[in-house]
Amino acid sequence: MSTTADTSLTDAVQIRPATADDAASVFELLKQLGTEYAPDRAAFDAAFDHAVDDSASTLMLVAEQTPDGVVGYAFATIAHLLHTNGSSAQLQELVVDSTVQSTGIGTRLVEAVEEVCQERGVRQLTVPSRGSADFFERIGYMSTADFLKRVFDQD
Repeated sequence: MSTTADTSLTDAVQIRPATADDAASVFELLKQLGTEYAPDRAAFDAAFDHAVDDSASTLMLVAEQTPDGVVGYAFATIAHLLHTNGSSAQLQELVVDSTVQSTGIGTRLVEAVEEVCQERGVRQLTVPSRGSADFFERIGYMSTADFLKRVFDQD
C-alpha cells in the first residue's frame, strides 16, 4: 500500500518516450543496473541512438521528475515471432534511480510499456528477470520459462 508521500512523488513523475537529450541521464542510470558488463559510453551511444530512433523494433521510455530530471527508464525490444501469431515484446532493462526506488515509478514504467505494446498490437510482453522476479510477480507477471545465455567474446 502506498503512503501519501509515495503517491505524491509518483504523481509528480512524467513517463514519456526517450529523446536523444536523455542519453547522459540514462547512461548514469545504466551504471546502477548491476550487470556483469561495465557500461562503455561509445557502445551505449550507438545502442541508445538506435533505441530512440527505431520505434518499430524498440521502445524506450523515461520517467522524469521535477526538478531531478530522468529518474528511471524502461527499454523493450519488439520482434515478429512465428509462434505468437504477431509481435512479441521483451522488457530488456528497467532501472529506477536508487534514491526513488519503492515509490511506484518502476510500476508506472512497466504499465506505460504495456500500454504502448497494446497500442502497437503486441501479443505478449516477456521479462527476463534474475534479481527482480518478486517485483514483476507482484504486478501480475508469472514465471513461464528459464532463460539461458551464452556470452560471446568480442575481439
